[in-house]
Amino acid sequence: MRAAVLHEIGQDKLEVLDDVEAVGFGPGKVRIRIRATGLCHSDVSAMSGVLPQPAPFVPGHEGAGEIVDVGDGVTGLAPGQRVLLCWLPACGSCPACKRGQTHLCLAGFLNAGTPNFKRPGGDVFGFAGTGTFAEEVVVDAGCAVPIPDDVPFDIAALIGCGVTTGLGAAINTAKVEAGSSVAVIGCGGVGISAIQGAKLQGAAQIVAVDPVASRREAALRFGATEAVAPDALADAKQRITGGEGFDYVFEVVGRSATARTAYETTRRGGTLCVVGAGALDDFLQLNMFELFFDEKRILPSMYGGGDVLRSYERAIALWRAGRIDLASLITHRVPLAGINEALEQMRTGVALRTCIEI
Repeated sequence: MRAAVLHEIGQDKLEVLDDVEAVGFGPGKVRIRIRATGLCHSDVSAMSGVLPQPAPFVPGHEGAGEIVDVGDGVTGLAPGQRVLLCWLPACGSCPACKRGQTHLCLAGFLNAGTPNFKRPGGDVFGFAGTGTFAEEVVVDAGCAVPIPDDVPFDIAALIGCGVTTGLGAAINTAKVEAGSSVAVIGCGGVGISAIQGAKLQGAAQIVAVDPVASRREAALRFGATEAVAPDALADAKQRITGGEGFDYVFEVVGRSATARTAYETTRRGGTLCVVGAGALDDFLQLNMFELFFDEKRILPSMYGGGDVLRSYERAIALWRAGRIDLASLITHRVPLAGINEALEQMRTGVALRTCIEI
């Protein structure tokens, strides 16, 4: 079958090969034919080495498709069923799951160390234990979440990561209050979803911050009340909040420099929500006095900060009701053979989300 493979960490292009085989099928597993997958910034971060990932590997973790086969012991799933892929399934029995923090379950991360694919030259891993830039993938049954027939594959793929992460950051983690002021730094697919979440929660002012003009324009269509370049954020803070700072600031870039800016843009007693996935060696510096004196809440948000299955259901319900716009998040579409074009669209910032149709 065909799959897009990164041979070595640090390479900036993928090679689409036709000699890749999905492996590991057996008890408790399902084989899925991928129909659509989104390109998430985390895929690019894994390629560059910002996020740890063994190589060679097939990127992609935001996917949807149809079940081809189910292994022994799998219940509730059947061939032909339409599913989205959950790259962080909950085991249900670890301490995090028992506390109700299923999004912090580590079972899914353990899958990242087991090869999902193979080629004549050896094993190939799947990013985050999945690897959706491929025609087929074999995953644990818990990774396959059934979707209703009225949800298109491309929409379902987005719900599998970016939409759930952004909406959840605003709704589950930060719990944005009605009438509040919000700034969102980084307006790709996740940032736009955070903007939609803040709007749903009733935020009065939502300032979108991004260096790319097309993304700023898009943010206004999705609910931002104002959109500015990074060098105009200080002015927006002064105009909108009288210099006090925003009630909520979302950092959706994953860099210490923007996190520091976000901290300084948050009012005393306000909330900084860190959504971006950054590098192990990128440290955010805060002094002990400001931590004490400013009493700003710093809330990291992992995969939307809540039960992902409930978050999927909520996103589908909101989409059906017309309360959130998911179709417009997909600004570009390419076939698997055009995956490097999709990577360029992300790196230049022209795309909110590119859908790879497989």
